[in-house]
Amino acid sequence: MNLRLHTSTIWLLVVGLLVLAPAGVSHGQQTPAKLAAADADRFEKKWLEIERYGARGASKSFQPDKARRTVLTEAETNAYLRLKIPSELPPGMVDPYISALGGGKVSARAVLDLDAVRRSTAKPTLDLAMLLTGRLPVTASGILRTRSGMATFELESAAIAGIPIPKSLLQLVVTHYSRSAEFPNGISLDAQFALRSGIREIDIQSRRAIIVQ
Repeated sequence: MNLRLHTSTIWLLVVGLLVLAPAGVSHGQQTPAKLAAADADRFEKKWLEIERYGARGASKSFQPDKARRTVLTEAETNAYLRLKIPSELPPGMVDPYISALGGGKVSARAVLDLDAVRRSTAKPTLDLAMLLTGRLPVTASGILRTRSGMATFELESAAIAGIPIPKSLLQLVVTHYSRSAEFPNGISLDAQFALRSGIREIDIQSRRAIIVQ
């Protein structure tokens, strides 16, 4: 069974895989869960059901007390990303990991080819040339806010190989790695975007996210 997620839905689930804090025990974060094929299969099955339900027009008759809720665990999400679709991640992106910290806060890391980012930047400054070199972990943290089928991401911090970077530099990285046929200019960190598949809200709890349709 081959499952391809909409670009904006992938962005929601991982907040880009580019914009999140490192998974791990530092800064109060949790130890990453182990990956298992059974978890990847569970994620795939759940997401197919989410898409099928959304295709029936669930959002048009949304009633909070009768909303459909699906729990996606941190382990299931990461197993799907790492075991099921690594070939579908953008070229130059490896080892993504997402953590759900609760209260809407998400965290993750990905090792990225920053040489590719530098080459795609029209006029890189000296600072860019020094930072955007080689394959390095890009990390950040923030809060995902969703309501009535719309979502925004509030960036709190970001770093390349542990060196804090400004939002403007992170945006260059995000722009490069989020370009697609759907988003030829990449995704803006400040953009509000519509959720797909009739999803109304996503409740980020500790180690899991609840998808509300």
